[in-house]
Amino acid sequence: MSKYKRIGVMADLNSIVALNAYKEIMKKYDFIDAMSVSPQECDLVITIGGDGMMLKALHRYMDHSTPIYGMNRGSVGFLMNDYVFEDLLDHIDKAVETRLYPLEMRAETLEGEIHVALAVNEVSLLRETNQAAKIRIFVNDEVRLDCLVADGVLIATPAGSSAYNFAAYGPIIPLDANILALTPICPFRPRRWRGALLSHKSRVRLEVLEADKRPVSAVADSTEVRNVRSVEITERKDKVLKILFDKQNMFEERVMKEQFSSE
Repeated sequence: MSKYKRIGVMADLNSIVALNAYKEIMKKYDFIDAMSVSPQECDLVITIGGDGMMLKALHRYMDHSTPIYGMNRGSVGFLMNDYVFEDLLDHIDKAVETRLYPLEMRAETLEGEIHVALAVNEVSLLRETNQAAKIRIFVNDEVRLDCLVADGVLIATPAGSSAYNFAAYGPIIPLDANILALTPICPFRPRRWRGALLSHKSRVRLEVLEADKRPVSAVADSTEVRNVRSVEITERKDKVLKILFDKQNMFEERVMKEQFSSE
């Protein structure tokens, strides 16, 4: 008998493969449809799909610290376990818990409005037009880069370091590293600046220069705020995210393999 009494399941509705896996599991096990009950009713949630589904689950259960066990039935599954059907409860009970903390984005628009959103993966600033963005970077209230000219810049958590950050040539960070990646997106000036690794306790402020002429949007995962003047990013220690990994398929080993991949 599993130590989790009420296990919910959610799957990527746009994936036939994920839906078939969902139906297969629901037929065999006494689980509940996670999306048909309130978030607090689940002791654990199984998410079936790719990393996008894991991100959706982490946001949905963020206020309840519900453990999430992901099974890969998508195109990208860096945060997912391999799909298992037999002995699934045994896999879940033996899985290792990893704790993560989201970032809080406080974005101020040109009109003076304040928008707050949370990000599991990253907070990014992106140019809205054909003109490059100009961004001044503060870390702990000190100017660290007076003017970055680029398509944008992002701050990634360890969980998000393998996503947009990695595509922007940022480093993949182990989940327990207590580090954030500050990565430019297609930088033009300064040419040699390729980003920085920051303590997870850092307070980062991104100030948009010439904001009326070079409009910039701020995005916390999927929450977008357009025409921002400045953005502040801090870690939210009061929000605990829990991901379960199989012992034989730990995230740290995937990080190592990805960094030494020849593909």
